[in-house]
Amino acid sequence: MSGIADGTARRRGRPPRAESGDTRDRILATAREEFSERGYEKTSVRGIAKAASVDPALVHHYFGTKEQVFEAAVEVAFAPALEAPEAIADGPLDAIGERLTRFILGVWENPATRTPLLAIVRSAVNNETAAAVFRRLIAAQVMRRVAAQLDLPDAELRVELAAAQLVGCAMLRYVIQVEPLASADPEQLVARLAPVVQGHLTGP
Repeated sequence: MSGIADGTARRRGRPPRAESGDTRDRILATAREEFSERGYEKTSVRGIAKAASVDPALVHHYFGTKEQVFEAAVEVAFAPALEAPEAIADGPLDAIGERLTRFILGVWENPATRTPLLAIVRSAVNNETAAAVFRRLIAAQVMRRVAAQLDLPDAELRVELAAAQLVGCAMLRYVIQVEPLASADPEQLVARLAPVVQGHLTGP
């Protein structure tokens, strides 16, 4: 009896409806691993599908192009950092620099969030498509939301300068691993960075 007759026929490569959520999650988790190990340039939709044991058509079905797969993987991996606006919202404005610095360094210090962040940053540094995805996500989800909390002129520029300070520190400490910065105590870094970040955010 054909699959059509018993109601089990499906389009090629698509799982049963009950399995679709698990399949999508598996593809996304595999994509994060592939981008982390290989970088954006060397990762392909076919490679992600093979590693996830699915048909490449399924990857396209759930996510679309490789760029869209990367964006989905970035958004999930970057989720803890997306909480920054809410994390720094409570408290006086004259201490927002310390709250933001402490939060961002905390995300980088946690091994569970550091590994996917390293993969994202490395891909963004080496590939313009990946960099564009990263910029789009950061600008829309983090910088503009933090800027909205500052009732000051040039709020977005202020936030971008603060972000540049923190991202530059993260690059030297976690990616390039320049000493003694790479081994410095996180509290020492907060003490030195927070006033500079505060100056960018609320200074004249």
